[in-house]
Amino acid sequence: MLIRDFIKLTTRSVIAHRMRSFLTALGIAIGVAAVVLLTSIGDGLHRFVLAEFTQFGTNLIGINPGKATTAGASIGVFGTERPLTIDDAVALEKLRDIEAVVPIVQGNAEVESSHRQRRTTVYGMGGNMPLAFRARMALGRFFIDDDPNSPRAVAVLGSKLRSELYGNTNPLEQRIRIGGDRYRIIGVFEPKGQILGVDLDDAVYIPAARALEMFNRDSLVEVDLLYREGADVDEVVATVTRLLTARHGRDDVTITTQQQMLEVLGSVLGILTFAVAALGSISLLVGSVGIFTIMTIAVNERIAEVGLLRALGGRRRQVLLLFLGEAIVLAALGGLLGLIIGIGGAQLLTLFLPALPVHISWNYLIAAELLAVIIGIIAGIWPAQRAAKLDPIEALRSE
Repeated sequence: MLIRDFIKLTTRSVIAHRMRSFLTALGIAIGVAAVVLLTSIGDGLHRFVLAEFTQFGTNLIGINPGKATTAGASIGVFGTERPLTIDDAVALEKLRDIEAVVPIVQGNAEVESSHRQRRTTVYGMGGNMPLAFRARMALGRFFIDDDPNSPRAVAVLGSKLRSELYGNTNPLEQRIRIGGDRYRIIGVFEPKGQILGVDLDDAVYIPAARALEMFNRDSLVEVDLLYREGADVDEVVATVTRLLTARHGRDDVTITTQQQMLEVLGSVLGILTFAVAALGSISLLVGSVGIFTIMTIAVNERIAEVGLLRALGGRRRQVLLLFLGEAIVLAALGGLLGLIIGIGGAQLLTLFLPALPVHISWNYLIAAELLAVIIGIIAGIWPAQRAAKLDPIEALRSE
């Protein structure tokens, strides 16, 4: 049989029963559209979270007090490990390939201007924070670590906190109370947004040593290192470990690189996207049942046609391919319709819900169409085999 005749015979049967073919293809289309929509949301979420997580760059190392146990929990708070101090941070600044060191303390306190007050997050930071975290100043400047252990009472406001306490007025050189102590405002950050649900704009930033006194702590929450671009991260980690082990007497800190965090986060989000795609693929099973049912009906209606084809010299393989071809055409058309619906739905979501991260991936589009064709093959194989096994004489008698 010529390929031209094969295409003509398979498409003619589909066109001859337009409504039935449309409804069958619609079942596949709904499943493909569900896959496209769900994977677009999942992939968009994946990209959004990674973008949020890497807005500070990818050459950062985080150091936390306490050695992580095999269960993944740090025992630094409950164990006998030495605290992570500002002196440790100063020592780390002298290492090769280290460009910036940021000691970090975090807490919550009442913040009061001359007219308004509210409770917000207080970050105790080192003077290299803008360099390490790519933060820009909208007004004023960030504080300088002239003497990290005896800092001045100065503060820098996040953009949201500035607008809530001072509106559009310039807060520079104004006095503000943080946790009951008076501070002089020397700067305001440009909007930085949120990272994993933490609003960096709704916060006030003070020197780390001041924050340790305010919250009555003897250990930093974390020390972040910015290392030179292109440096061997494993070598940097080894150098940091040796220094802190020498200072503390043993290895009692947990060091996490940005690459490790991104790998874990990427794998989790990848599994989430795959799970969402698998959930959407369940709808395709419904479409496969529709194709199986329609092809079974088609075989019963065209028994005499099969008998005539076999009587004219058609082989079983050709009959099998004809009916299987019809199933594939139905599935492929349904898949294309589903792609159109899914892409259109994703565009509408972007239009009406701009805050929802949606990203259409060509890989998932191609995979969805191939999956639709495979489902068409699986659903059509049994009816096609049944048609191919019909006895030509008995088939002609059925007329």
